[in-house]
Amino acid sequence: MLAWVKAHTAGCALASVVKAVQQQSFTWAQQAPRYARGLGFALEHCMHRSFLPWALAVVWLAACGEAPPPTATAPVAETASATAASAEGDASTKLPAAPATEAAIRAEDLAAQIKIVASDEFAGRQPGGPGERKTVGYLSREFARLGLKPGNGDSYVQQVPMVEIVSEATGPLAITYADGTGDSLAAGDEAVIQTLREDPVSAVSDSQLVFVGFGVNAPELNWNDYAGIDVKGKTVVMLVNDPGFETGDPELFRGKAMTYYGRWTYKYEEALRQGAAAALIVHDDAGAAYGWEVVRNGFSGAEFDLPHKDGDPQPLAIRGWLTGAAAQRVFAHLGHDYASLRKAANQPGFKALPLDARISMGVQSRVRRAQSANVVGLLPGSEHPDEVVIFTAHWDHLGRNFQMPKDGIFNGAIDNATGVAALLELAEAFAKSPTPPKRSLLFLSVTLEESGLLGSKYYVQNPVMPLKDTVATLNMDALQVIGKTRDVVVIGFGNSELEDILKKHAEAQGRIIVPEPTPENGFYYRSDHFNFAIAGVPSLYPKNGIDHVEKGEAYGRQVASDYVATAYHKPADEFDPNWDLSGNVQDTELLYAVAREIADGDQWPNWYEGTEFKSARDAMRKQ
Repeated sequence: MLAWVKAHTAGCALASVVKAVQQQSFTWAQQAPRYARGLGFALEHCMHRSFLPWALAVVWLAACGEAPPPTATAPVAETASATAASAEGDASTKLPAAPATEAAIRAEDLAAQIKIVASDEFAGRQPGGPGERKTVGYLSREFARLGLKPGNGDSYVQQVPMVEIVSEATGPLAITYADGTGDSLAAGDEAVIQTLREDPVSAVSDSQLVFVGFGVNAPELNWNDYAGIDVKGKTVVMLVNDPGFETGDPELFRGKAMTYYGRWTYKYEEALRQGAAAALIVHDDAGAAYGWEVVRNGFSGAEFDLPHKDGDPQPLAIRGWLTGAAAQRVFAHLGHDYASLRKAANQPGFKALPLDARISMGVQSRVRRAQSANVVGLLPGSEHPDEVVIFTAHWDHLGRNFQMPKDGIFNGAIDNATGVAALLELAEAFAKSPTPPKRSLLFLSVTLEESGLLGSKYYVQNPVMPLKDTVATLNMDALQVIGKTRDVVVIGFGNSELEDILKKHAEAQGRIIVPEPTPENGFYYRSDHFNFAIAGVPSLYPKNGIDHVEKGEAYGRQVASDYVATAYHKPADEFDPNWDLSGNVQDTELLYAVAREIADGDQWPNWYEGTEFKSARDAMRKQ
């Protein structure tokens, strides 16, 4: 490997490391409080998340003080060694020494990588701060050291532009009824609203309300809540989750297991496709899987999105939530029984209901632009280099809180230094294998997962290799440290044929694959692989099991519970040299076996029939 590095010192790979260290934007470094507060709905994007601890973390981080000014960018250099030399006096850019890793997947290697990436040197890996510069520089250098080529042209870096929008309601939501009376919904207590439009003011005035049930249009399920009604320019009101969850009928959608149609993000997207001006979701604790306080806190801070391109449809003028009590009051005034409407919305053939009421509401917004970076390494295939299997693991975390009296760094050892370490181990194992994979492998460490999966979203919109030629995506996020287990948890169990491959190789390890314990929470839709899934690319998100080979399920559950209670999204999420990483080795070896079969075969795994992503994949493969 040393010979390889020396041979390429003047080549594009090492020059790309220089770019990786230098090309970062630091406009967020002074915005740590707003960044942290704005992550309120990031709980909705992270599949492994536990709702109450995350809500508490959001409130806690919202009080963070201003971060210090960003460190000056290092001078331009021509080689990786020159970059290291120029950073000698700058602790924010000096990279740690490379660990002594081997081609075999080993606990020692995982430990070494986790220890580095989760160290205080990386300052919590907050996008936009010095921690980003060091993280991106380190991952780029590691990709080069391990034998990967730059994945984005001649660079390991893919710049990710983003926009931060802080919306505040201009006043209460004003409802006017056809009988001449009116109502007012208090912002915060009864309703929360925001916009993703990049305008200083966004509003709807005298917009007719239309109840559209669950707001679902699912052709493959023969379900369309918008059938027979035109909602252009109107405000749609809809229920959270989907009919299967509401009824528990396993033949309806997927029963208690949430589908994408139950996600609040989908509901806003579909309302926009239908031409609505605004969309309001009626909250209930069971359907959302979290209380009103989570919604209120999440919508009270910054929201992050990718900049909208010229020619793209404008986002909804207003999107938001209503409390169940507020919705019931409005429906009651109009002579409609809320419980009866909910029951009707759960029945096939439901018809949307125009309401004899109009609403006026608006927000004022502050808009800020910035950028972060994905890190991309490529191992070209020996026979089919134009076909690719992608590994994903997000590198970002929450940075640091300067107001905390002692340790204010959110190191994110589990979340997600474990995933990054597995990504690097897999890269080394494949790159140093005497038998190169026949299809290409792309190792993608994405940014901005914690603020809405934006790094992976940007990649999917701007792939370095076409999505139609992307065979599969394998995601690694917050891998618990439990030890060896008899099982493998599959988040989004029952989605794709990738599970058949996983099952075969898990059985070879003497393990079984099992579904997540709470499929009704829709965790499959809350991590980076999901952006690939919605585009049609079959995506697998396996997690470590909980049934410890010696201590049983109770032990595994307790480890996971203790992590949530004491370390999740807290400074206590730190590397522990006493960790038993044997289970992480087991899981990484399993991912290697799955990827090896896909990369060396000619199969194109697809989604199972009836899943919401299959039609997109089928259309993609016909291109």
